[in-house]
Amino acid sequence: MSLILDPTTAEEDRSGVPTPAKPQSRTFRFVRGTPIGVWIAAALLAFLVLAAVAPSVFLRQDPFEIDPANAFESPSGVHLFGTDQNGRDVFSRVVAGTGQSLLLGLAATAIGLLLGGALGITAGVSGKWLDSAICRFVEILFAFPGLLLALIVIAVSGTGVVTAAIAVGVGSAPGYARMLRTQTLQVIAAPYVETALSLGRSKSHILWHTIVPNVARPLFVLVTLGIGQAIVWASSLSFLGLGAQPPAAEWGAMLADGRNYLQVAWWIAAFPGIFITLAALTTTVVGHHLQRRLEAEV
Repeated sequence: MSLILDPTTAEEDRSGVPTPAKPQSRTFRFVRGTPIGVWIAAALLAFLVLAAVAPSVFLRQDPFEIDPANAFESPSGVHLFGTDQNGRDVFSRVVAGTGQSLLLGLAATAIGLLLGGALGITAGVSGKWLDSAICRFVEILFAFPGLLLALIVIAVSGTGVVTAAIAVGVGSAPGYARMLRTQTLQVIAAPYVETALSLGRSKSHILWHTIVPNVARPLFVLVTLGIGQAIVWASSLSFLGLGAQPPAAEWGAMLADGRNYLQVAWWIAAFPGIFITLAALTTTVVGHHLQRRLEAEV
């Protein structure tokens, strides 16, 4: 009876003795296991990040230069995305707005993580009564849709870019609190926490050196998933006139600025809307892929 070997796992040397194949590196497995759609999303996300960090690489004209004589020009070689009602180059304004829109998303996500992390981790490590009180508070916040909660914050604090970032962060905090509480409870039940307690480590030492680092590991994936939602919410607030104010080159404000000219100049609102969709879609696709790979490795 002959032994049949899988050619992907073993190969024969010159003496006819089968030898095991060389193990594939983690980088090779990651590249090979990534769908083409994820690579496209990652490339688009890299373009958005580059446009946010170094907009001068793509800027063709001053995004704030007014030229009424060239107002409502359709997309062309001179103006890739056309011009708006004031003759400003829409492409330059979209590129210039990339930094502010992504920064709003990052700031709002960071605020949501800080607030949600404080609530979730505190609930996870606290006693029954405090855990129950925090959970009831988070459930009350969950009774309000995230965007409505952000509108309530703006109604109290006023409008503006900073207020919009805080409002979106507060609106997303309950979701992060629930996820981080669950993660904290899983870490506390792990054997290495019991080992640290048996070695006489203080509770504060275990909290900051064992629990928090292990809870923070999956935060990168949460951040990637949350940025897209935060960008959409922040753009929605700017669209309503509660965030960035004209003549700011921010996607939501540009979308609101062009809604009155859809019949004569559709491109004024269409291209900022497309970039809002791209930012949300690319971050979500990349975030979901990273989440699946992280769960597979665990």
